[in-house]
Amino acid sequence: MEPAPRPTRPTSMDKHRLTLTVLTLLPLAVACGTDTGSGSGSSSVGTGGGSQVTGVHWRVDSLTTNGTTRSAPAGAYLLIEDGRAEGNYGCNGFGASATVRGDRVDLGPARSTDMACAKDPMAFEASFSRTLAHGPLTAAVDRNRLTLTGEEGDRIHLTKEDDASLYGTKWQVTSMVNGDVASSLPEAATGKAWFTFDRTAGTVSGSLGCNRFTAKATVSDGRVTLGAPRATRMMCDGSLMTTERALSTLLDGSLGYRIDHRDITLTSENGKGLTATAKP
Repeated sequence: MEPAPRPTRPTSMDKHRLTLTVLTLLPLAVACGTDTGSGSGSSSVGTGGGSQVTGVHWRVDSLTTNGTTRSAPAGAYLLIEDGRAEGNYGCNGFGASATVRGDRVDLGPARSTDMACAKDPMAFEASFSRTLAHGPLTAAVDRNRLTLTGEEGDRIHLTKEDDASLYGTKWQVTSMVNGDVASSLPEAATGKAWFTFDRTAGTVSGSLGCNRFTAKATVSDGRVTLGAPRATRMMCDGSLMTTERALSTLLDGSLGYRIDHRDITLTSENGKGLTATAKP
């Protein structure tokens, strides 16, 4: 699988450095399968401790700041590998350099895309990016869960995720793409456009934002060929109908597709397309 593309419209949202102090919660019986007999009940962190944090796609579940916990928007994640850190704040994607030495992870200045989203995702994004920048953070790994804790007690709660399948996944549309530019959906359409591929039936079906639709779908060699969609004929608000017309035009022909963990991108030959994220 190819790595996710780096953000193409960088801003200076985050010019701080982030230091993660990795405190891995290792099993007690780790030294050649023998009991050390320390009796302390605590786990030490060796030089390889950072390996439990790096190379893992961590879904952001929630963020606790000033004693208040907020659930993360769909698609928020953090990944640290190959000298890079990347992720999604809740609306915009971000990237930064990353250096891992033993149990220390240092992230360079972050660069992000510059989309505007609905009020709640943007509010979460502001707090999440600020918490990441206000290091150092202490990282605690317990099986498939990661908690990053700031010096003032703010905490980011994350869970290790498996890759999503093309088939049977409810893909929620998050943005429209035109070349290198991604535009978020209108607020009225946020969360309302989605689609699911059915391998057995050879179809794709879902919602265009207002009306439900279904179409034939043939998948081969990284491309999806769709037949003309059949849809219901309800009338909705202007922004919903505008989104629906754009999606209806796109979902009629041959599209390249690429899955990056829990995200999918569908792109036509003229560079127009969409991005979507897997819903739980």
